[in-house]
Amino acid sequence: MTTVILTAHGSADPRSPANTRAIAGHLRRVSPELDVRVAFCEQNSPNLRDALLELPGLHDRVVVAPLLLAAAYHARIDIPALIVDAGVSVRQAAVLGEDERLLQVMRQRLGEVGVSRFDAGLGVLVAAVGSSKPDANARTARVADTLARGTRWAGAEVCFATGARPSIAEAAERLRQRGATRIAVAPWFLAHGRITDRVAGYARDAGMVMAEPLGAHRLVAAAVLDRVEDALVDVAAA
Repeated sequence: MTTVILTAHGSADPRSPANTRAIAGHLRRVSPELDVRVAFCEQNSPNLRDALLELPGLHDRVVVAPLLLAAAYHARIDIPALIVDAGVSVRQAAVLGEDERLLQVMRQRLGEVGVSRFDAGLGVLVAAVGSSKPDANARTARVADTLARGTRWAGAEVCFATGARPSIAEAAERLRQRGATRIAVAPWFLAHGRITDRVAGYARDAGMVMAEPLGAHRLVAAAVLDRVEDALVDVAAA
């Protein structure tokens, strides 16, 4: 049996690990042939290192699947370091990235708060966590460009709640300069937490509507499963 360790960053906010476990539940239901486990880089239990040390026997069919949107610090540094610290040889799958299914979920979340793709006076802010890596931020910016395709919106702009620029206020001003008279916030986050609460507070004070994060949607689980299958194909090819 293939073991999948769904690995999230971890958060002091209980909504985040709960979301990770809910996505793991989706994976177990759609792929009962997988042994799906949950682990975290920090703040929640089990830690990825401990989860790896608990594995019995051979590790050639173990995939660590990062529940992360961007190939930034946690995917490039944290997770590989924890794998090395555990002293095991396992496959690390790719991050979720700008998967079209995640954009479908984002469109659905916007629709749930009344956003129409035909609203010419609307601007959409895609709010994300910033990275110290410009290429990671550039890939996140493509989410806003893709989201706006096929709509009549005044535009869509990425903004970063931490680290990078443009800030929420700066990106909102860009949208107003493009003719937006109303602004909606689409969080490029998998779950609620302290950062999304801060973004929600800003949106509320500024009179903006804000959608829900991607959450434990079946399409998020489907994207994870694809990353796992890609990693297993790599193993077979090797």
